[in-house]
Amino acid sequence: MMKTDLKSMTREELTEFVLAHNFPKFRAAQIADWLKKGVVSADEMKNLPADLRGLIQNSCYISVATIEKKFVSRYDKTVKYLFAFADGEYVEAVVMRYRHGTSICVSTQVGCKMGCAFCATGKSGFSRSLTASEILAQIEAAQKDLQERISHIVLMGMGEPLDNFENVVRFIQLVSSEDSLHIGTRHITLSTCGIVPKIYELAQYRFQINLAVSLHAPNDEIRARTMPVAKVYPMDILLKACRDYFDQTGRRVTFEYAMISGVNDSDDCAQELAQRLSGMNCHVNLIPVNSVEGTGYRKSKIERQQSFVHILAEKGIAATVRRTLGSDINASCGQLRRNQMKKEDK
Repeated sequence: MMKTDLKSMTREELTEFVLAHNFPKFRAAQIADWLKKGVVSADEMKNLPADLRGLIQNSCYISVATIEKKFVSRYDKTVKYLFAFADGEYVEAVVMRYRHGTSICVSTQVGCKMGCAFCATGKSGFSRSLTASEILAQIEAAQKDLQERISHIVLMGMGEPLDNFENVVRFIQLVSSEDSLHIGTRHITLSTCGIVPKIYELAQYRFQINLAVSLHAPNDEIRARTMPVAKVYPMDILLKACRDYFDQTGRRVTFEYAMISGVNDSDDCAQELAQRLSGMNCHVNLIPVNSVEGTGYRKSKIERQQSFVHILAEKGIAATVRRTLGSDINASCGQLRRNQMKKEDK
């Protein structure tokens, strides 16, 4: 029998669940309260009658992310987790501390299908998408371990969020609700490689989240070298979707741009990118590329990064270079899982 994913249920669905089994409506609120407290078993829900606890135990499951490995940066206290799920799959998450609060970068899939050349995640293949509750469980596990509240969420770990659209939308609805962690949508960033139809679909929800689009190139020729998705959705189509997204939601779009030495970091690239983005309400987040075994890519020198920012600024495009955190623990996602899989294959 397929068990019901209790933690992925909304309050309305919990209410339907208890009423369908002839329990009073207020039991749904009690279950929601226990889930919010992070219980992992129906046995912990002490104020529920034994027959309801038994029903939950037999017909439902509660997603849990178990800490398999944990690394803490000695430089900036960034924390990297390798989480395990009940089926033996692994994902990674990273907790970063900023002046504005504590942020967690979570995974939305086990592996990734997108095949971006500079990314470690896709090199270990794709297994499955995560449920809404499994995305939520990563945050709960980190908060419990660190004993501190996480205030910001970035969907930029392993996987492509818009390739797991329904579960990611449900996660946003759950995590922002009072029944869950109650993290405001303006504190949630969703990063996508640019699946155009899903950007339009996401806009219809009018979430006040921050949309970050992985651009990484000023034109289709360079972009297609590193991102297979560029062959499906050319830049003109992608940028139109981003403009339409802003028109529909009022939320400024951020463009992620991995700075790769000798590939996309020239002054000509900066000039072309500025021309492409002219007139858009956007921000460019320049990211010195991470060193990933087997890619041969190197991050741009500081002078190149500074020149790129200067050229964009001259053309009226806001841009910053993202601060590198957790450099001593390989804080970019995908590498821990690859190492774990190699270890288990031996």
